[in-house]
Amino acid sequence: MFPAKMISQYILLMLSYVPWTLQNGSYTYGASTISTDNAEKDVLTALSQIIDPDFGTDIVSCGFVKDLHIKEALGEVSFRLELTTPACPIKDMFEQKANEVVAILPWVKNVSVTMSAQPARPVFAGQLPMGLQTISNIVAVSSCKGGVGKSTVAVNLAYTLAGMGARVGIFDADVYGPSLPTMVSPENRLLEMNPEKKTIIPTEYLGVKLVSFGFAGQGRAIMRGPMVSGVINQLLTTAEWGELDYLVIDMPPGTGDIQLTLCQVVPLTAAVIVTTPQKLAFIDVAKGVRMFSKLKLRTCATLMLMGSAITHLVEVVEQFGIPHLFDLPIRPTLSASGDSGMPEVVADPLGEVAKTFQNLGVCVVQQCAKIRQQVSTAITYDNSIKAIRVKVPDSDEEFLLHPATVRRNDRSAQSVDEWTGEQKLKYADVPEDIEPEDIRPMGNYAVSIMWPDGFSQIAPYDQLQTIERLVDVPQPTPAQA
Repeated sequence: MFPAKMISQYILLMLSYVPWTLQNGSYTYGASTISTDNAEKDVLTALSQIIDPDFGTDIVSCGFVKDLHIKEALGEVSFRLELTTPACPIKDMFEQKANEVVAILPWVKNVSVTMSAQPARPVFAGQLPMGLQTISNIVAVSSCKGGVGKSTVAVNLAYTLAGMGARVGIFDADVYGPSLPTMVSPENRLLEMNPEKKTIIPTEYLGVKLVSFGFAGQGRAIMRGPMVSGVINQLLTTAEWGELDYLVIDMPPGTGDIQLTLCQVVPLTAAVIVTTPQKLAFIDVAKGVRMFSKLKLRTCATLMLMGSAITHLVEVVEQFGIPHLFDLPIRPTLSASGDSGMPEVVADPLGEVAKTFQNLGVCVVQQCAKIRQQVSTAITYDNSIKAIRVKVPDSDEEFLLHPATVRRNDRSAQSVDEWTGEQKLKYADVPEDIEPEDIRPMGNYAVSIMWPDGFSQIAPYDQLQTIERLVDVPQPTPAQA
């Protein structure tokens, strides 16, 4: 049950103890004593033997151990393990091992372990639209080719995550052909408005919150791209999602304006790409992965329906470093459940389809946890030294940029001619003392900088790292510090 090294450590620990008594505020074990501080150290040392397989670090270093309380006189120990998600696939193992490793301490008579999860709050939560500020992870289910089962995967993945204990929502972003109203059957099939907050109240089915243009009643049958993007933005960002651990977005097929808008507005955590065993579909998979790669969105898994010939797909997966590949042969019940309004993983939770989605759900949970642990690029404006600070992720590197230099390096069509490459924005057009009015993250790949002249500059992180940096930085005055 325990590694040999771990057993030997506890044998040595036990040999150092004999029955104890209270003496002068410490607990005596023959010739040795233990204080409150030592008792806490013993418990944390014991818990540090438990390694999180996703992070490769012990649960103490991960910061999972909370609210540690010890009553030495009674031999009682209680604490809380706060995991990254309530859908953690090994939470029961953590609870069992935590009980075991602490209970083995000679002075411990009773152990109480409470399991919890971190509050739903994304990185840069305060800079996001109100509706998205309490969502921990946003997962895009995408396919560049239509008709490959993307909506089927999105719905069944969402209900799998809910079955694992997570708070989940589904957003159907396909305005032209919404599938959600067919695949689930909520009692209330119309979205409602909160008249006071001017927000959208999602409908709900089996504990999962649902928003789709198909639940909005009779709308326009024909819409141009900009109008569709506006509808998607409104439905997504003004919905009262509440606290969610996972929001699954059923992306429309393709790699056009709608997909780009979603990636810019929403801080997507990861993507799952769905395909079929057709060469054309594989080509589209590569196209989708390239788009997500440029937008700094990680593809955590690829799932293929309707077959098991995965040779071409393996090549794509290996080329782009996608960590997981799943094969889901089509079943008659899978199609039937999609038409009946009852997801297959709910209708047959022990079937082969449900097992595949359970594995996919575990993959999504683990990959999202890894991604969230990695610090994102942080861009802020330091008013005390009149400089833009850039903190590089996964590094101690931090550098400063002059605001005017950043403004002059804008590469949009307003600053550079798209056909000739001629610089339209002149050096003298930008004042040396210009300061940004607002800096907000834009998806995972850039920041949006609002300047005093009303111009909104999109500055990709990669570009910011190539701009000339400030070397001689003025120190803030005591009044400014």
